[in-house]
Amino acid sequence: MSATDYFFLIADVFQWTFQIFELIGNMVNFAFILLIFGGLCYWMTVQNRLNGLADVPAEIKDAEEWYKEGSNKSQLK
Repeated sequence: MSATDYFFLIADVFQWTFQIFELIGNMVNFAFILLIFGGLCYWMTVQNRLNGLADVPAEIKDAEEWYKEGSNKSQLK
């Protein structure tokens, strides 16, 4: 066998492996989209639960007495 035969063999292997992508099509893309969407929904659920457990005021108007008075720098209680 000559070097040309080896190069053609390598080319045929690459062409064969890339045909797998044609069979799969957009299935991988759709799987990633569903995985990301599911993870986002899960994280928003967890974040909502953690926000309910937090004792930090969410609004500035609700932040009365959150910082100590009487110092140059506002510090947390």
